Amino acid sequence: MEQSVVSIDVVTLRCWETDSGVRIGIAPREFEPFTGELALPGVLLGRGERLVDAARRAVHTKLGVPTEAIGAVGQLVTFDEPHRDPRGPTLAIAMWAVVAEHEGPAEWVGFDEVPPLAFDHNRIVETSRALLAGLLWKDATLTRALAGTEFPATRAVDLSTSLHGTRPDPANLNRTLAAIPGLGRTGERRRVKATGRPAVVWAFDVDGN
Repeated sequence: MEQSVVSIDVVTLRCWETDSGVRIGIAPREFEPFTGELALPGVLLGRGERLVDAARRAVHTKLGVPTEAIGAVGQLVTFDEPHRDPRGPTLAIAMWAVVAEHEGPAEWVGFDEVPPLAFDHNRIVETSRALLAGLLWKDATLTRALAGTEFPATRAVDLSTSLHGTRPDPANLNRTLAAIPGLGRTGERRRVKATGRPAVVWAFDVDGN
């Protein structure tokens, strides 16, 4: 029986000050198969290599993200369809990574704007989006990486809308935020739009409790 190799495919996330929501990084493939087609950053797992290290390598080499701009990384799900790669049986472990602001050649698109991608990467994006939506506000590492140590309420709305695909109910979102350990409303309000009331600012405790 032909032995499967393991690929690490990364749903790379950004939510910068200039973004209205979460965007994911894609780039043209340099090598066969699917040369020139857009794809998620991915690499084959090296012998003895940790998943997180492979994910960081993929984001750096395939998207051109500086290593110092690659923040938190986590694991999502494994895809084991035996014919997903024309080169032979390949297990794909989907990872997530959040990157800080930087200059680079990658293309960044919203979840609802993802074009046709190589391999089964559209399926990976679709499946990962649902998993990430379930982790937002529950997984401290992902939440802090995307939202930041402090953030206006409008940012929370943008994050939830991007991952869930629908705008959250404000009252439900406020209850969700209020229930997160270590997160609380500050006395600050921040104007993020030219019109309308300044947004309430939420912040995590400095000590991380």
